[in-house]
Amino acid sequence: MSKKTDTYAGYRYPAEIISHAVWLYVRFTLSFRDVEKVLAPRGIIVSPENFRPWTLKFGRSYAHALRHRQPKRGDKSSTASTRASTTGPNYRISRPGNSKY
Repeated sequence: MSKKTDTYAGYRYPAEIISHAVWLYVRFTLSFRDVEKVLAPRGIIVSPENFRPWTLKFGRSYAHALRHRQPKRGDKSSTASTRASTTGPNYRISRPGNSKY
């Protein structure tokens, strides 16, 4: 058995459903009822009472992983500044507050 399967052992729902529900809750800061409404059109019926223990057990690791995937302060963004070339002079388009360009 894999480690992921062992982590989710003993729960009624498959690991994919649990991980997707917790990811939705952590990533988009939804309420338990909002996650329930997002999963319902997909045919997944999960009550908030079942969902709460999942977030308590797995939510911290998802939040930690998402936090480390965000760009650090001072990192350059590929969409921060763009050059627009027309038949006239060249223009530089940048985001407000972007002082590096």
